Amino acid sequence: MSAPPFRLALLQSSGHPGEPEKNLAELDEAAARAAAAGARVLVTSEMFLTGYALGERTAAYALTEREAVRSLGALARRHGVALVCGYPERAGERVHNSALLVGADGARLAGYRKTHLYGDFERAVFTPGAEPVVQATIDGLRVGLMICYDVEFPENVRAHALAGTDLLLVPTAQMHPYEFVARSVVPVRAFESQLYIAYVNRTGSEGEFDFVGLSCLAGPEGGDLVRGSAEKALLFGEADPAALAESRARNPYLADRRADLHGAPGRA
Repeated sequence: MSAPPFRLALLQSSGHPGEPEKNLAELDEAAARAAAAGARVLVTSEMFLTGYALGERTAAYALTEREAVRSLGALARRHGVALVCGYPERAGERVHNSALLVGADGARLAGYRKTHLYGDFERAVFTPGAEPVVQATIDGLRVGLMICYDVEFPENVRAHALAGTDLLLVPTAQMHPYEFVARSVVPVRAFESQLYIAYVNRTGSEGEFDFVGLSCLAGPEGGDLVRGSAEKALLFGEADPAALAESRARNPYLADRRADLHGAPGRA
């Protein structure tokens, strides 16, 4: 018997930049709604916990992973829903653009550091991560973590597919004039690598940036299962393991790929 569909919630919001306590309060309210709707995981946008356009102030807001687990874990445990939240992570003298996954019991499941930093703005503040594939298992489904610009590199997503990721969770801060990434690139990535992608964006303006929203859950058939507008919203969708298996059988890109032409077996 195949596993039932996996319900997830996408929090499309920029929260309250520079006000972490207000962001935690918004996340608390969203987690309550997500749990009540039967979601197994709630995914936020990139840098949701603090704000994205903090510039030189970013380091002052950075948390160690242990501190982030303490705050987010208590919230997840209270509502019985797993959480993926973007935040600036302090690791010694370095600051990373990170996403933390905690389980419904509040325990740390995975931490990911953005590997492809976008533009001079991010490179001036963050140190890039070095681990391209980070995964965990929730209710039998293999989930992976990635952040925004990372998903625009096809080899990144293919590496996840080859490692067995079924659902890729992508906190995002995607801005004008690049709406085509949300509308077109993300569904193509889901199709060509045969997995689900939850792409969760910020909204409105912050500093010099104007975020486009358009969060989505893209399926392995290459279409939108859920698509947001430009407005703040809590979206719901389902990743169906049975439908994923059927799609992979119909579209055997991973089995048919010529690894001998692209590098060593098992590499994208």
